[in-house]
Amino acid sequence: MDKLQGKSTIVALIVASAYFMENFDGTVITTALPSIAGSFASSAPAASAGITAYMFAVAIFIPVSGWLADRYGSKTVFRAAIGLFMLASMLCGVSATLAEFTAARALQGMSGAMMLPVGRLIVLRSTSRAEYVRAMSLVTMPGVVGQIMGPLLGGFFASYLTWRWIFFVNLPIGLLGVGLVTWLMDEQAGEVRSRFDWWGACLVGVAVGCLIAGLSMLASSPGISIAALLTVVGSVSGALAVRHLKACPHPLLELRLLAKATFARGASGTFLFRLAASAFGFVLPLLLQIVLGMKPFVAGVLVFSSALGAFVMKGSAPPILRRFGFRSVLLCNGALSALSILVCMGFGLATSLLVIAVALLAGGFARSLQFAALNAVVYADVEPALMSAATSFASMLQPLASAAGIAASALLLRVMSTHGRLSALDMRITLFVIGAIALGAAWPFRAMADMAGAELSGRQPLQRHTEPR
Repeated sequence: MDKLQGKSTIVALIVASAYFMENFDGTVITTALPSIAGSFASSAPAASAGITAYMFAVAIFIPVSGWLADRYGSKTVFRAAIGLFMLASMLCGVSATLAEFTAARALQGMSGAMMLPVGRLIVLRSTSRAEYVRAMSLVTMPGVVGQIMGPLLGGFFASYLTWRWIFFVNLPIGLLGVGLVTWLMDEQAGEVRSRFDWWGACLVGVAVGCLIAGLSMLASSPGISIAALLTVVGSVSGALAVRHLKACPHPLLELRLLAKATFARGASGTFLFRLAASAFGFVLPLLLQIVLGMKPFVAGVLVFSSALGAFVMKGSAPPILRRFGFRSVLLCNGALSALSILVCMGFGLATSLLVIAVALLAGGFARSLQFAALNAVVYADVEPALMSAATSFASMLQPLASAAGIAASALLLRVMSTHGRLSALDMRITLFVIGAIALGAAWPFRAMADMAGAELSGRQPLQRHTEPR
């Protein structure tokens, strides 16, 4: 047992290196965007095409990751994804034009779409159910470190070296990851799906891509005609995709997973909660800087306290879930997470920085615990043959929820703002809506059985079945 647990820990730490690269690159580019734009003689809005291309590629290629892992083996696909991510990072660093940079970022997004779902699949297949929460805490902890370090190192490289080092730092990490995967991981093959669902891939890709692009444009563009058109095209493609996936004998996405109560409730709760968390992450810096008049550095330090709370939580999730179970944690902590957002409505010019920091620290802890529980409970009743399909399905919802949250909050603020200026009342109304959505994300778990996911949380010992003599 100790040997098996040690093996699963090694696998989790290897996957964690990929999570670090993915989360680091997702946050580091924002602070260096002006420098990147300057080197290409372009504007920052134009250079943001690199961010959009990355998100677009991730959204389109995530659904394909499960089929590739089953067809060619999760170790092979994961190693290839890390190698491709390294190549794309190098191409980003040596780009001479904005077009080259955008194309390299799209390639980076495509490889990133393979790394995270397949990495999670490897952890699911390498650990016992009782050890999964602990293993995923190990995996996601470096990801939180990457999110914390990203803005700081991005600013450092752009100010004192060159923004190109943002991408070059991935090379040694990637090389280490490829070597460890080759030497220490075993090949894992799932249910062989020889035929690829091309029609489903096209419909799902168009649906997810158009929805992501349309929602992103709603958040950033004053004109909504093109954004609305993309959103409508994405919605129609999504409806056609659902119709096709139901009838296809070998679908790209397994809709039968929604027949499992824990998966359906976990997926819907995760979507709503991630939507609320993304919206809050978008609104919080605006509240601190525009309404409370803080300097960017002070606001950044306060936002950092929220990330610190998330980091501290990672080691606490397994014992909390083991003690109270998924249902109690998702309901009670879901309410606390919503409360942590609603508390920010009370922030004003007279509120001390210490009070704000403590509130954001506690909120970061609660939201991170909620994500840990949500990301685990969706797999509670999924059989091994459908595990790759489940990781693809669940991972696909994440960029959709994030884009929807940012777009919804930006649109709400734009509608309420007077003459382009945001007031404290506008922020409080928006925070109230976000908090209500976060609270609603806990609603699906009211009907969940008290011992649901008990094997996953370790709340009860695994049942051992013995064959009759």
